[in-house]
Amino acid sequence: MLSERELAFIAIHKDSYPAVFRFVGRRVESLEVAEEIAADVFRVVWQKWSDDTRPELGYLLGIARNLVGNAYRSRERQSALQEKLRTTAVQRFGPDSGNAMVQDAMDRLRGQDRDILQLAYWDGLGPAEIAGVLQCSESAAKVRLHRARKAFQKQLPAGSASATEKLGV
Repeated sequence: MLSERELAFIAIHKDSYPAVFRFVGRRVESLEVAEEIAADVFRVVWQKWSDDTRPELGYLLGIARNLVGNAYRSRERQSALQEKLRTTAVQRFGPDSGNAMVQDAMDRLRGQDRDILQLAYWDGLGPAEIAGVLQCSESAAKVRLHRARKAFQKQLPAGSASATEKLGV
């Protein structure tokens, strides 16, 4: 049986989610990111909401605006880090090295694929540890890692076997 608080929250979500999603969707690059941020808005509301007042749409959109800003800053930091890694690889090993190819291929991957490969190869985590970080089952982590490896392999230029060996693909 749901509590009054839970029922009230469900009503808030039902009434406000479409407007929050549209607001976020106009400000981010993909449907997937918009869904994630819109869900985060309601997570924040659930955590901060007191039962005495119903949050207004303006309050929800303010949270959404802050979360969109956080997403942009995070993306900018990730891009800067990727560029720094590529520059370092080129400086240390030359522009035609396998390291530069690996970095270029990593840059072209979806963020989720890049993250799981970095967890596995940069951070040295096994499937169980990756599952803990991603909050999923170990078998789901193995599947995601397998798919990320295949996506990585597709991003490499033809005949670059030495680069795929670096990631054990």
